Amino acid sequence: MIAYYYDQFHTWGKEDEYFMELLQLSKAKKIADLGCGTGRVTIELAKAGYEVTRIDPNEEAIHRAQNKENAELVLWIIGDSKGLTINSYDAVIMTANVAQVFITEESWKNVLQDVFTALKPGGQFIFDARNPQAKAWEEWQKDETVDQLQDIYTGDPLMYWDEYEGLDRNVFTFYEKIKNVNTGITHEAKVQLIFRSLEEISSALKKAGFITVNAYEDFTFQTATNQAKSFIFHCVK
Repeated sequence: MIAYYYDQFHTWGKEDEYFMELLQLSKAKKIADLGCGTGRVTIELAKAGYEVTRIDPNEEAIHRAQNKENAELVLWIIGDSKGLTINSYDAVIMTANVAQVFITEESWKNVLQDVFTALKPGGQFIFDARNPQAKAWEEWQKDETVDQLQDIYTGDPLMYWDEYEGLDRNVFTFYEKIKNVNTGITHEAKVQLIFRSLEEISSALKKAGFITVNAYEDFTFQTATNQAKSFIFHCVK
Protein backbone atom coordinates (compact mmCIF):
# COMPACT_ATOMS: atom_id res chain seq x y z
CA MET A 1 0.00 0.00 0.00
CA ILE A 2 1.16 3.52 -0.78
CA ALA A 3 0.92 4.39 2.89
CA TYR A 4 0.78 8.18 2.85
CA TYR A 5 -2.49 8.14 0.85
CA TYR A 6 -4.10 5.09 2.44
CA ASP A 7 -6.37 7.05 4.77
CA GLN A 8 -7.89 9.06 1.93
CA PHE A 9 -9.73 6.04 0.53
CA HIS A 10 -9.90 3.70 3.55
CA THR A 11 -12.13 5.19 6.23
CA TRP A 12 -13.68 3.76 9.38
CA GLY A 13 -16.34 1.17 8.60
CA LYS A 14 -18.50 -1.67 9.91
CA GLU A 15 -15.54 -4.06 9.86
CA ASP A 16 -13.64 -1.81 12.29
CA GLU A 17 -16.68 -1.57 14.56
CA TYR A 18 -16.92 -5.35 14.53
CA PHE A 19 -13.32 -5.83 15.68
CA MET A 20 -13.88 -3.30 18.47
CA GLU A 21 -16.97 -5.20 19.61
CA LEU A 22 -15.25 -8.58 19.44
CA LEU A 23 -12.33 -7.31 21.48
CA GLN A 24 -14.67 -5.84 24.06
CA LEU A 25 -16.31 -9.25 24.44
CA SER A 26 -12.89 -10.90 24.72
CA LYS A 27 -12.09 -8.97 27.93
CA ALA A 28 -8.53 -8.47 26.67
CA LYS A 29 -6.44 -5.65 28.13
CA LYS A 30 -3.06 -5.91 26.45
CA ILE A 31 -3.24 -6.15 22.65
CA ALA A 32 -0.81 -6.43 19.74
CA ASP A 33 -2.05 -5.09 16.41
CA LEU A 34 -0.04 -6.91 13.75
CA GLY A 35 0.31 -5.22 10.37
CA CYS A 36 -2.62 -2.80 10.22
CA GLY A 37 -1.72 -0.06 7.77
CA THR A 38 -1.64 3.45 9.18
CA GLY A 39 -3.06 2.65 12.61
CA ARG A 40 -6.74 3.40 12.09
CA VAL A 41 -7.89 0.65 14.46
CA THR A 42 -4.79 0.81 16.65
CA ILE A 43 -5.34 4.36 17.84
CA GLU A 44 -9.04 3.76 18.50
CA LEU A 45 -8.10 0.79 20.67
CA ALA A 46 -5.65 2.91 22.64
CA LYS A 47 -8.28 5.63 23.09
CA ALA A 48 -10.67 2.96 24.39
CA GLY A 49 -8.19 2.14 27.17
CA TYR A 50 -6.37 -0.91 25.82
CA GLU A 51 -2.61 -1.24 26.19
CA VAL A 52 -1.62 -1.51 22.54
CA THR A 53 1.55 -2.49 20.69
CA ARG A 54 1.45 -1.94 16.96
CA ILE A 55 3.88 -3.78 14.64
CA ASP A 56 4.26 -3.29 10.88
CA PRO A 57 7.20 -3.72 8.46
CA ASN A 58 6.16 -0.67 6.42
CA GLU A 59 8.13 2.31 7.73
CA GLU A 60 5.98 4.81 5.83
CA ALA A 61 2.82 3.39 7.43
CA ILE A 62 4.34 3.63 10.90
CA HIS A 63 5.54 7.19 10.35
CA ARG A 64 2.12 8.17 9.04
CA ALA A 65 0.46 6.64 12.10
CA GLN A 66 2.85 8.32 14.52
CA ASN A 67 1.77 11.75 13.27
CA LYS A 68 -1.88 11.16 14.14
CA GLU A 69 -3.68 12.51 17.18
CA ASN A 70 -3.32 10.21 20.23
CA ALA A 71 -0.47 8.26 18.58
CA GLU A 72 1.54 8.74 21.78
CA LEU A 73 -0.79 6.22 23.46
CA VAL A 74 0.61 3.38 21.32
CA LEU A 75 3.94 1.54 21.30
CA TRP A 76 4.99 1.60 17.62
CA ILE A 77 7.42 -1.04 16.29
CA ILE A 78 8.78 -1.35 12.75
CA GLY A 79 9.03 -5.08 12.15
CA ASP A 80 7.08 -8.30 11.66
CA SER A 81 5.63 -11.04 13.84
CA LYS A 82 9.10 -11.89 15.15
CA GLY A 83 8.92 -8.58 17.02
CA LEU A 84 6.10 -9.83 19.22
CA THR A 85 7.13 -10.38 22.83
CA ILE A 86 6.79 -13.97 24.06
CA ASN A 87 3.90 -14.80 26.40
CA SER A 88 2.82 -11.16 26.69
CA TYR A 89 -0.56 -10.40 25.09
CA ASP A 90 -4.19 -11.07 25.93
CA ALA A 91 -5.02 -10.75 22.24
CA VAL A 92 -3.30 -10.37 18.89
CA ILE A 93 -5.33 -8.95 16.00
CA MET A 94 -4.82 -8.68 12.25
CA THR A 95 -7.49 -6.57 10.53
CA ALA A 96 -8.15 -5.52 6.91
CA ASN A 97 -7.33 -8.98 5.51
CA VAL A 98 -3.66 -8.78 6.52
CA ALA A 99 -3.68 -12.58 6.81
CA GLN A 100 -3.78 -12.76 3.01
CA VAL A 101 -0.39 -11.11 2.44
CA PHE A 102 1.48 -14.20 3.73
CA ILE A 103 1.52 -15.94 0.37
CA THR A 104 4.00 -18.73 1.11
CA GLU A 105 3.13 -21.61 3.39
CA GLU A 106 6.38 -21.05 5.31
CA SER A 107 5.62 -17.39 6.05
CA TRP A 108 2.04 -18.23 7.06
CA LYS A 109 3.20 -21.03 9.36
CA ASN A 110 5.80 -18.73 10.94
CA VAL A 111 3.28 -15.97 11.61
CA LEU A 112 0.84 -18.36 13.27
CA GLN A 113 3.61 -19.80 15.43
CA ASP A 114 4.90 -16.34 16.38
CA VAL A 115 1.41 -15.22 17.38
CA PHE A 116 0.78 -18.39 19.37
CA THR A 117 4.06 -17.96 21.26
CA ALA A 118 3.33 -14.28 21.94
CA LEU A 119 -0.06 -14.90 23.52
CA LYS A 120 -0.54 -15.59 27.22
CA PRO A 121 -2.28 -18.87 28.09
CA GLY A 122 -5.93 -18.30 27.20
CA GLY A 123 -4.91 -15.48 24.87
CA GLN A 124 -6.96 -14.82 21.74
CA PHE A 125 -6.04 -14.42 18.07
CA ILE A 126 -8.54 -12.51 15.94
CA PHE A 127 -8.28 -11.87 12.19
CA ASP A 128 -10.24 -11.81 8.94
CA ALA A 129 -9.71 -13.24 5.47
CA ARG A 130 -11.79 -13.34 2.29
CA ASN A 131 -13.49 -16.55 1.21
CA PRO A 132 -12.00 -17.79 -2.10
CA GLN A 133 -15.38 -19.24 -3.09
CA ALA A 134 -16.79 -15.70 -3.23
CA LYS A 135 -14.23 -14.88 -5.98
CA ALA A 136 -13.82 -11.23 -4.97
CA TRP A 137 -11.13 -10.78 -7.62
CA GLU A 138 -13.76 -11.11 -10.38
CA GLU A 139 -15.45 -7.91 -9.17
CA TRP A 140 -12.11 -6.17 -8.68
CA GLN A 141 -11.13 -6.80 -12.29
CA LYS A 142 -14.32 -5.11 -13.51
CA ASP A 143 -13.48 -1.95 -11.55
CA GLU A 144 -11.90 0.71 -13.78
CA THR A 145 -12.51 3.55 -11.32
CA VAL A 146 -9.87 6.30 -11.07
CA ASP A 147 -10.04 7.94 -7.64
CA GLN A 148 -9.13 11.57 -7.08
CA LEU A 149 -6.74 12.14 -4.16
CA GLN A 150 -4.55 14.98 -2.92
CA ASP A 151 -0.85 15.05 -2.10
CA ILE A 152 -0.69 15.51 1.68
CA TYR A 153 2.44 17.68 1.40
CA THR A 154 2.00 19.82 -1.71
CA GLY A 155 -1.76 19.76 -2.24
CA ASP A 156 -1.23 18.54 -5.83
CA PRO A 157 -4.13 16.56 -7.35
CA LEU A 158 -3.49 12.83 -7.67
CA MET A 159 -5.09 9.97 -9.56
CA TYR A 160 -5.27 6.50 -8.02
CA TRP A 161 -6.20 3.26 -9.79
CA ASP A 162 -5.46 -0.47 -9.85
CA GLU A 163 -4.11 -2.60 -12.67
CA TYR A 164 -4.68 -6.35 -12.48
CA GLU A 165 -2.33 -9.17 -13.39
CA GLY A 166 -4.81 -11.84 -12.33
CA LEU A 167 -5.13 -15.05 -10.35
CA ASP A 168 -2.41 -17.71 -10.45
CA ARG A 169 -3.56 -20.77 -8.51
CA ASN A 170 -4.74 -19.12 -5.29
CA VAL A 171 -2.64 -15.92 -5.44
CA PHE A 172 -4.06 -12.73 -6.95
CA THR A 173 -1.60 -10.06 -8.15
CA PHE A 174 -2.36 -6.42 -8.89
CA TYR A 175 -0.64 -3.04 -8.91
CA GLU A 176 -1.72 0.09 -7.05
CA LYS A 177 -0.83 3.22 -8.99
CA ILE A 178 -0.79 6.89 -8.03
CA LYS A 179 -0.09 9.64 -10.57
CA ASN A 180 0.65 13.27 -9.72
CA VAL A 181 -1.47 15.23 -12.20
CA ASN A 182 0.86 18.26 -12.13
CA THR A 183 4.18 16.45 -12.52
CA GLY A 184 3.09 13.33 -14.39
CA ILE A 185 5.13 11.16 -11.97
CA THR A 186 3.55 7.78 -11.23
CA HIS A 187 4.29 5.59 -8.22
CA GLU A 188 3.49 1.88 -8.26
CA ALA A 189 3.13 -0.77 -5.56
CA LYS A 190 2.80 -4.50 -6.28
CA VAL A 191 0.28 -6.34 -4.12
CA GLN A 192 -0.19 -10.11 -3.87
CA LEU A 193 -2.98 -11.74 -1.86
CA ILE A 194 -3.51 -15.43 -1.21
CA PHE A 195 -6.97 -16.95 -0.89
CA ARG A 196 -7.13 -19.87 1.55
CA SER A 197 -10.26 -21.88 2.28
CA LEU A 198 -12.06 -22.03 5.61
CA GLU A 199 -10.79 -25.57 6.07
CA GLU A 200 -7.18 -24.69 5.20
CA ILE A 201 -7.04 -21.80 7.66
CA SER A 202 -8.76 -23.75 10.44
CA SER A 203 -6.37 -26.67 10.00
CA ALA A 204 -3.30 -24.40 10.07
CA LEU A 205 -4.51 -22.76 13.29
CA LYS A 206 -5.01 -26.10 15.01
CA LYS A 207 -1.57 -27.28 13.89
CA ALA A 208 -0.13 -24.08 15.39
CA GLY A 209 -1.57 -25.13 18.74
CA PHE A 210 -4.82 -23.19 19.15
CA ILE A 211 -7.25 -25.26 21.20
CA THR A 212 -10.37 -23.35 20.11
CA VAL A 213 -10.94 -22.10 16.57
CA ASN A 214 -14.21 -20.28 15.89
CA ALA A 215 -15.03 -18.75 12.52
CA TYR A 216 -17.78 -16.20 11.87
CA GLU A 217 -19.04 -14.89 8.56
CA ASP A 218 -19.35 -11.44 7.06
CA PHE A 219 -18.73 -9.48 10.28
CA THR A 220 -21.62 -11.03 12.16
CA PHE A 221 -21.59 -13.61 14.94
CA GLN A 222 -23.07 -16.27 12.70
CA THR A 223 -21.00 -19.44 12.22
CA ALA A 224 -19.03 -19.21 8.98
CA THR A 225 -20.19 -21.12 5.92
CA ASN A 226 -18.71 -21.40 2.46
CA GLN A 227 -21.35 -18.93 1.25
CA ALA A 228 -19.66 -16.12 3.18
CA LYS A 229 -17.72 -13.32 1.52
CA SER A 230 -15.37 -13.03 4.51
CA PHE A 231 -14.32 -15.19 7.43
CA ILE A 232 -13.48 -13.80 10.87
CA PHE A 233 -11.44 -16.19 13.01
CA HIS A 234 -11.48 -16.06 16.82
CA CYS A 235 -8.96 -18.49 18.29
CA VAL A 236 -7.86 -19.30 21.83
CA LYS A 237 -4.43 -20.49 23.00
